[in-house]
Amino acid sequence: MLLITGATGTVSGELLRALPAKEDVRVLVRDPARAPEGVDVAVGDLDRPETLKDAFANVETLWLLTAMGPAAPHAASNALWAARQAGVRHVVRLSAIGAAHDAPTRNGRLHALSEVELAASGLGWTVVRPAFFMQNLFGSVSGGTLYGPTGEGRMGLIDVRDIAAFAARVLADPKSHHGRTYTITGPESISLRDAAARIGAGYQPVAPEDAYRAMLQAGLPEWDAAVNVEYARAYARGWGDYTTGDFAEVMGHPARPFDAFAADHARQLGS
Repeated sequence: MLLITGATGTVSGELLRALPAKEDVRVLVRDPARAPEGVDVAVGDLDRPETLKDAFANVETLWLLTAMGPAAPHAASNALWAARQAGVRHVVRLSAIGAAHDAPTRNGRLHALSEVELAASGLGWTVVRPAFFMQNLFGSVSGGTLYGPTGEGRMGLIDVRDIAAFAARVLADPKSHHGRTYTITGPESISLRDAAARIGAGYQPVAPEDAYRAMLQAGLPEWDAAVNVEYARAYARGWGDYTTGDFAEVMGHPARPFDAFAADHARQLGS
């Protein structure tokens, strides 16, 4: 049995579509009304360890995705505890690019803590650290202009569909990926100005402080907005300007280039 956490979110939702079969797949959700169809559904909350026993029963492999926030290590720790009690054999964890104890964002530093706990858990483990999602650009284009707070910084943008395909490949044979930490990127590092030109839009840099206020006005939690600004400042100074060969190593081909993503999502990008 494979247990998928974060099943109502962007990455895990795409992962469910990428899995070749849905038999022996279970999803963990807090609200059963939001559960995807065609899979076994378990109701539980990673923040409440007493709700996890039934969800983890008979699970061999866990896809562990925790929502960004200050309590993320608590949720991840609860998941590992439940996994150990249930006899789970392998955990594939979605982390964040550049996760490290000296990362420039709180999110990256918290992911580093959870990665250490996973490696010390005694379970089989694999960590996947994806680059900036191409899908993050949805909603950033208005009136023929792409607005962004990352300045002229270049990033190895990756399509969420490729993250899901990569995860599905690892989950198909997790034992062969034990102890690996993969940083997966797209095939090229580009700036948001480059991205705007490719979709036929102008580019308007946004000051991080203005982006912060806009995110708060849109209803984003303050912690999330502040961390997004930390990422933006890091990207603006070139922190994410690289690509890796990890995706091609596992998949046998490179990830989608930005132009293919833009063509597939022209409507969402306003082009």
